[in-house]
Amino acid sequence: MNNTPVEAVAVLADAQRRGLFGFVRRVRRPVTREEAAAAVGISAKLAAFHLDKLVAAGLLRAGREGPGGLPRVGRRPKVYELAEVDIRVSIPERRPDLIAEILVDAVVTQQPGEDARAAALRTARERGREWGAGERARIRPGRLGPERSLTLTEATLDRAGFEPARTASGEVRLRNCPFHQLAAREPDLVCGINHAYLGGVLAGLEATGVDAVLAPRPGECCVELRPGPRPA
Repeated sequence: MNNTPVEAVAVLADAQRRGLFGFVRRVRRPVTREEAAAAVGISAKLAAFHLDKLVAAGLLRAGREGPGGLPRVGRRPKVYELAEVDIRVSIPERRPDLIAEILVDAVVTQQPGEDARAAALRTARERGREWGAGERARIRPGRLGPERSLTLTEATLDRAGFEPARTASGEVRLRNCPFHQLAAREPDLVCGINHAYLGGVLAGLEATGVDAVLAPRPGECCVELRPGPRPA
């Protein structure tokens, strides 16, 4: 799916489209345009138009098979079923699921002599490193000096919803905290995980001359990026 979550959800602004999508969700099987049309009280032609819009948005997928998997003589009708997607929209961006995944992995992989906090910080750094390395493999930026490292890190974290903003003195403030609600509840733990995660991202990107530093400010992420030596 090439659409952003906002674009995908915007497709559902049309009431007939919402009705068709709701019908497909309820029946949980491939349906023809005629079935969907009858369910919401519109023509099959109009239903096909809206169903194809839902396919283009990544909310449904289309195929050619008999409803219920039954064989059919002759040309099989086009059918529609739910796409395997999980679309969430939050403004500003929130990612409590990432913290949850890190904590679950920390529990599963906790090592002898390692307490829960240490396991969480280790796991956060590993997850950040994996994501940063994946972004580096996707972009293939080559060898990075300090300025290109900062620019690449800004772009990477912008896609993750951190809303980076470069200051006049060269630091990058992260204007949004994707873990805001959890950080408000347990700031020491969540900010520590966030710090470790972003340090891992820098390591995975192989960003040189950039440091992730704890610098909490009200209403913003607790970490900022500063020019300087990268932590070992």
